[in-house]
Amino acid sequence: MSGGVDSSVAALLMKEEGHDVIGISMQLYDASQGENGRFDSCCSLDDFADARRVCDRLGIPFYIMDYEAEFRKRVIEPFLSEYRSGRTPNPCALCNQWLKFDHLVAHGEALDADFVATGHYARIEDGGTVLRKGVDPRKDQSYFLFGIQRRHLDKARFPLGGMTKDEVREIARRAGLRTAEKKESQEICFVPDNNYAAFVEKETGPMPEGDIVDTAGNVLGRHGGIHRYTVGQRRGIGISSPEPLYVHSVDAATNRVVVGNRDQLSAVGLEAGQANWLVDPGSYEVTVRIRYRHPGLRAVVRPLGEDRVEVRFRERCEAVTPGQAAVFYDGDRVLGGGWIDRPLWSDE
Repeated sequence: MSGGVDSSVAALLMKEEGHDVIGISMQLYDASQGENGRFDSCCSLDDFADARRVCDRLGIPFYIMDYEAEFRKRVIEPFLSEYRSGRTPNPCALCNQWLKFDHLVAHGEALDADFVATGHYARIEDGGTVLRKGVDPRKDQSYFLFGIQRRHLDKARFPLGGMTKDEVREIARRAGLRTAEKKESQEICFVPDNNYAAFVEKETGPMPEGDIVDTAGNVLGRHGGIHRYTVGQRRGIGISSPEPLYVHSVDAATNRVVVGNRDQLSAVGLEAGQANWLVDPGSYEVTVRIRYRHPGLRAVVRPLGEDRVEVRFRERCEAVTPGQAAVFYDGDRVLGGGWIDRPLWSDE
């Protein structure tokens, strides 16, 4: 329970279904490192107080579980390493994979709990074997859940998956929950003010300056650290040009940021690692999403080995970003996904 309206209503609905519900908040980041004694955005001390008050109103027990060490190992350290390697990480997907649906599932089993329920907008169907999109396209969060282990699907429950956000708030209002009108967090919980570059420098030290070059290798200017750039970025590059320039790639080995025009951003496919399948691995015609708000495009995915895949798009796609997740869908069903290692620029 994050202290927001979604997890509050999820707990309420599970209780109304007749389950014995235990409310758990996850302490992920040291409050003393946040601003004004906060965990920041979605995990503040105030949020924990809200979660406790909701549990009191529902008449269910409430606990805070300390996952700081595991969160640093599984989420923060990879986040820092990815940025310093010229990649753009997705910490929310990692948190779901390793904290909520790995460690929290294990602790739930120790408490004789049958499953873990959250406020995600997604659906588990067919006896706990199928993960589907939430019915509200504005709120669907299935993209962030591709990393759930297949064996854990039947341990997950998403009571809000068939609802819209407006319906969830109305349920909270009728139940008199204090979180009914609470605003949503839009930031990463451990990054103050959403300033990724400042967080990376605070945690690991300053990054070296380097060259900004075009796709032919011509030096156009200087950058203040590769962690400040992501593929597809247009604003803030710091280069004057008669035509718009975009970040084409980030080369950590040479400490170079490569820029080009929009046409040069188009890739024919991608390779991804650490693939996780929620169906039997194989070659599939899919719709692939390469970032959270990406509408998806038709593609063919095929395994390259035990945990690697190649994706070939049916039409070229811009801004394939290493470090982001590529998630594979058959209609509204999630087949699996992986972490993008590199775009494929031609039929190589």
